[in-house]
Amino acid sequence: MMSSPAGLRRTTRSATTFFLLLPGLVVLAGMFILPVAQLVIDSFSDPAGALVHYQRIAVVPVYLLVLARTFLISAITAALCLLLGFPIAYRLAHSGPRVKAIILLCIFLSFWTNLLVRAFSWMVLLNPNGIFSQALAFIGLGDQIKLVYNTTGVLIGQTQILLPYMILPLAAVMSRVDPTLMNAARSLGASPTRAFLAVYIPLVKSGALAGSVLVFALSLGSFVIPALLGGPRDMFLAQLIEFNINNTLNLPFASALATVLLAATIVLYWIGDRWFGLGQVWGGR
Repeated sequence: MMSSPAGLRRTTRSATTFFLLLPGLVVLAGMFILPVAQLVIDSFSDPAGALVHYQRIAVVPVYLLVLARTFLISAITAALCLLLGFPIAYRLAHSGPRVKAIILLCIFLSFWTNLLVRAFSWMVLLNPNGIFSQALAFIGLGDQIKLVYNTTGVLIGQTQILLPYMILPLAAVMSRVDPTLMNAARSLGASPTRAFLAVYIPLVKSGALAGSVLVFALSLGSFVIPALLGGPRDMFLAQLIEFNINNTLNLPFASALATVLLAATIVLYWIGDRWFGLGQVWGGR
């Protein structure tokens, strides 16, 4: 029995799609999936027991402190990026071509500037002789507020560097909002504030969540900013992983720490997609 022309065309398209995706899938498997799988396997490979490294993470106070600090600062960074990025994203989504071009240029300039350059720039600006510290000293707060080599410096650097990752998902969702919905809410008697909170915010919450998850995940794995702008008490999980690789040469324990980081990111994304519709940002349900 011969296949129908429509069925043959579908089979041909499927085969073509598969062969077009095959090189990328091979590269993804070879450069990401297999190394990550080996990392997870190594975290369980210890003669004393498969879970010995995870038990160590769970019972040693210093490791729990590093985990708690990493998650807390990452959450605060995401909140700050949302607070600062929302008005910028709104302007990007609802402005004319010229203003959009200027905002996008500023965002892309941030991407084009090397991370180390930006980190060292913040070190210059926030150090006790920098412009911001001098301004605080001028108003009498120089001794009370230290801007660098502490948690404050980490938050400032993290927020500035990760802000574009909040703005772009937010602006993408905002640009798809029908402007007549706000007008309809106003015509039904809602105040501008109520229309904004009851109509606009629910429509863009998936973008806010996507940006928050992205910023939070990137902040969890941050290494350069905490190392340069933080103090001795501001060690992040990535710094602890690097310490166990280069100083103590404890690769299985470093693998366990990295696996915890990976699992936290996956669970965070799953929660966002399952309960808050994160997939809508990329055209999902």
